[in-house]
Amino acid sequence: MTTTAPPRPAAPAGPPSPPSLGRRVAARLLRWWRQLTAMRTALMLLFLLALAAIPGSLLPQRSLSQSKVTEYFRDHPSLAPVLDRLYLFDVFGSPWFSAVYLLLFISLIGCIVPRAVEYARSVVAAPPPAPRHLRRLPEHTELRTTLDGDAALDVVEEELRVRRFRVVRRTRAHGPELSAEKGHLKEAGNLLFHVSLLAILVALAGGKMFGYEGSIVLTEGDGFCNSFQNYDTYSAGPLVQGSDLGDLCVDLRSFQATYEDDLTAASFSADIDYGPAGSATRDTTISVNHPLRTDGDRVYVTGHGFSPCFTVTLPDGTEPATDECRPFLPTETRTMSSEGVLKLPDLGPGQTDQLAVAGFFAPTGVVQGGLLTSIDPRPLSPQVAVQVFRGYLGLDSGIPQSVYQIDQTQVERGRLVQVGSANLTAGESFTLDDGTRVTFTGVREFAAIQVSHDPGQVYVLIASIGIMIGSLAMLLLSRERVFARAGPGAGGAGTVLSIGSLTRGSGETGPRFQALTDDLQDALTTRAADGARRTTTPATSPDGAEHAEPEAPPR
Repeated sequence: MTTTAPPRPAAPAGPPSPPSLGRRVAARLLRWWRQLTAMRTALMLLFLLALAAIPGSLLPQRSLSQSKVTEYFRDHPSLAPVLDRLYLFDVFGSPWFSAVYLLLFISLIGCIVPRAVEYARSVVAAPPPAPRHLRRLPEHTELRTTLDGDAALDVVEEELRVRRFRVVRRTRAHGPELSAEKGHLKEAGNLLFHVSLLAILVALAGGKMFGYEGSIVLTEGDGFCNSFQNYDTYSAGPLVQGSDLGDLCVDLRSFQATYEDDLTAASFSADIDYGPAGSATRDTTISVNHPLRTDGDRVYVTGHGFSPCFTVTLPDGTEPATDECRPFLPTETRTMSSEGVLKLPDLGPGQTDQLAVAGFFAPTGVVQGGLLTSIDPRPLSPQVAVQVFRGYLGLDSGIPQSVYQIDQTQVERGRLVQVGSANLTAGESFTLDDGTRVTFTGVREFAAIQVSHDPGQVYVLIASIGIMIGSLAMLLLSRERVFARAGPGAGGAGTVLSIGSLTRGSGETGPRFQALTDDLQDALTTRAADGARRTTTPATSPDGAEHAEPEAPPR
C-alpha cells in the first residue's frame, strides 16, 4: 500500500524588501518639489521677500549712498559691524535675499505651468455631463411646462446662450439633458496674476543685470558726461560694460530751491542743458518727481546743497585757486549748515607745501557765543568759518579718503598742521603767517544728479497692470455651471425640468440663480402659449373666409 505525504505548507511570506536608495531619494525630492510648488509656499515666500526688504528701506545701502553707510558706522561703531556681517547694508545683493528671490521664482513656475495646462484642457473640453442627483447641488429647482422635453431644453439653451454660457446637449439614460458653463475668465485672471508676478521678478532681475546707476554732485556752471569714471558713486549690473553707457552729457545752468513758511523744503528744480557729446544741446528743467527721460536713461535731481568758493593767493601773487568752488555736505537739513574742504596739493615741489581749507558754511550765518551757526536754509547772509591746514594731505598715499574731509590721521601724526582760522563773509579774506591770503568769494548751489538706466522698468509697469487686471478678474468674476434635465410630468402630461447650479468664487449665487429660474419660467410660459395659439388658430383663405383645417385622411 502506497501512501502520499500531504503537501508541505508554503513558507510564510517574508517582509517586503525596502525600496532602493535611489527610489527613496526620488520620493523625498518629489515630496519637497510638491511642497515648494504649492500655492501656500509661493504666498509664504512672497511675504518673506517683502519682510526681507524692510531692512533695505530702514538702513542705508551701499548701492545707494556709501557716505550714509560711513556715517552710520561713525554714529554706531559697535552695532554697524554686526549689521554688516548680516549683509544689512547690502540687503538686495545678500545671499539670503537672493535665495528667497530664487525660491519664489521656482515656486511660481511650478505653480503656473500645471495650472496653465489644466486651464487649457478645461477651455477645450466640453462642459461635463449633469450629475445624476441635481437636488444635491447648492442651488436647484424644478419647473413644469406643457412643452415636450426637447422643446423645453431649447428654451433653456436659448436663455443660457444669451447669458454667454457654453451649452452642450446630451441624451442619457435618465433622459435628455443640458450642461452649460461660463467663467473661464476667472481662472484666466488667476493665471494672469501669477504670470504677471513672475514677469515682475524677471523684469526686476533683468533691470539689475543690464542696468546701471551713477550719482554725481554738480555745482552751478559745471557739467559731466555719462561715463563711469565721472561719477562719485557708480553701480552696474554684471552684464553691463563701460561702453554700454548712453551717449549723454549734462550741464547744470542753475538750481532753485523753494521753502515753506516754516522753512521746510517745498520743491527743488534744476535748469540743465543736455545732449550727446559734441552735439547741439537742449535745455530743460528737472525736479524731484519730474526727471529727464532720454534714450532709455533717466536723469533725476535727488538733493541739493551749497558750494562755497575761495581764492587762494600765494605770497608771490600767484593764485593756485581762483574762485574755486567745492561742495559742502549738509550736516543739518533744516538750516543747511554744511561742512567741506578745499584741498590744494600742488602749491610747491615738496609734500609739506600742500594746503587744505576746511570750513563750516552757514547760508544765513549768525555768530552766537563765538560760534558760527545758521538760522535759515536760504543763502540770505552766507558766512563760512574756515580752518587752514598746511603740510602733507596724504592724497598719494594709496589710502582712499573723503573729498569732503581732511585725513585726520595726517593731523594726528603732525604731518598736517593748522596754521590759521577765521569767520568770513562773502568778499572777506585773511592772511596766513607766510603771507598766503585766503578769500571767501561767494557761494553757488549744487545739485545731486542721478543717472539711471533700467531696461526692465517698462516691463515692470506692464506686469503691474497685469496683476491689477488679474486681481479684478479673480474678485469680480465667478465660475458657474448650470445643468438641466427634462423628464415626464405627473401622469405623463407635460414636462418637468430639473435645474441645478454650481458656482465657485461668488457669495451671491442665490439671487442670480433665482433670476435665471424666473426668466426661464417666463420663457417657458411664453413658448407654451405661442404653441397653443398656433394650434387653435384656424387657417384663413385668400378671400378672408375662415376654414377649418382639413382632417388628415386615414392611413
